[in-house]
Amino acid sequence: MESYDALLASITPITGETRTILDPATGTPVGEAPVHTVEDLERAIGAAAAAQPAWGALGHDARSAALLKAADAVERSAEELARLLSREQGKPLNGPNARFEVGACAAWLRAAANTPVDPETVVDDGETRAVLHYRPIGVVGAIGPWNWPMMITIWQIAPALRMGNAVVVKPSEYTPLSVLALAAVINEELPEGLLSVVSGGRDVGARLAEHPAIGKVMFTGSTATGKAIIRSSADTVKRLTLELGGNDAGIVLPDADPKAIAEGLFWGAFINTGQTCAALKRLYVHDSLYEAVCSELAAVAAAMPMGDGLDENNVLGPLQNRAQYDIVAKLVEAARDSGARILLGGNPETGQPGYFYPTTLVADIDNDNPLVAEEQFGPALPIIRYSTVDEAVAMANALDVGLGASVWSPDLEAARGVAARLEAGTVWINKHGAVDPRIPFGGAKQSGYGLEFGTEGLKALGVPQVING
Repeated sequence: MESYDALLASITPITGETRTILDPATGTPVGEAPVHTVEDLERAIGAAAAAQPAWGALGHDARSAALLKAADAVERSAEELARLLSREQGKPLNGPNARFEVGACAAWLRAAANTPVDPETVVDDGETRAVLHYRPIGVVGAIGPWNWPMMITIWQIAPALRMGNAVVVKPSEYTPLSVLALAAVINEELPEGLLSVVSGGRDVGARLAEHPAIGKVMFTGSTATGKAIIRSSADTVKRLTLELGGNDAGIVLPDADPKAIAEGLFWGAFINTGQTCAALKRLYVHDSLYEAVCSELAAVAAAMPMGDGLDENNVLGPLQNRAQYDIVAKLVEAARDSGARILLGGNPETGQPGYFYPTTLVADIDNDNPLVAEEQFGPALPIIRYSTVDEAVAMANALDVGLGASVWSPDLEAARGVAARLEAGTVWINKHGAVDPRIPFGGAKQSGYGLEFGTEGLKALGVPQVING
């Protein structure tokens, strides 16, 4: 794409119903998104089904080469994509935000292209020879969220394409422009019909989940919606990868250095202004260093500028939508009313444009307080005291979700021992939320099932076939 205007024009419908997308920082229009229908979805699935066999027949090398070219295309349009993402989603250009997200799209495309998936010889003893292969599923449905709309879409479509599938994407109604633009750039390097974005409402998502021509659904979003997709997919026995809600716990062990870990704790909790499934959302700190951790974390948080994402100085932005703003505000008020101590924030300005909720730290809060027990998905972190490690582990494991967790200590062996006791799909040591395209990622309990990333993530986008003989 030659410019931001050209990028936006490439996804603006000439005819048909549209919906104006507003900037969550300013309330001003970003652009017009198409309002696709179930009939549009049917056409996209038909085109995908027609394009998939030839794509699947190309083999891994040719498909990987196309994904590498797609990564190059993303990088050529990186600044335009980042600007659109910032305006639509709200995240700033700088910090681990819009430019970071677009860069991650290129990195994940390359990782999907370069990760080997070779046939596995299971038995070869002279009498029996069995080899495990992974064949294309066919057409994959990808349903994405509004918090990391570009990056999570790539997490879904890159492995699906690499394994020989076609993909139909249903983006969030809050952030369709970002996904439409990303797909337009990638489609410069793909066969026609192979990758489509259907920007519709809940009826489109429901039909995608139940459609008999869809062989697998990948979904990132709430546990409630994930359960609905499970039910919708049952009659056609679809394969599923579900990355659902999280309420990640972090445990600071008694030997940690509060000053040394403060910035890591901050970004673990407040990356994307707290709007991240695998963000740190409950922090458990030992009595012996509780006040020191609170003080150091508050000092780091107070220095992080929040504002319009197009301002190069900002690293925190608004909540993406009013509904999420109201959830965060309600939970903080409940904490305040319960007698918890507001260390920082908790005092949003009124009468200002944008869904800005200030960076908020809440101390001396009970573990059963709604701000702890419910996923806030925003810039408000509860900090809970504990006296023994057993107590901290029990509190961390008490909820029915388990996407990620973290343990903070200079003693790596002790930290790994605590990590092994936590019920979460990933447990980080002295960091939180750091994902890597080489390392499998998935949730435990009601945070979903199925793995993404690495070889295991690629295999999840194929149908295993054993050739025995």
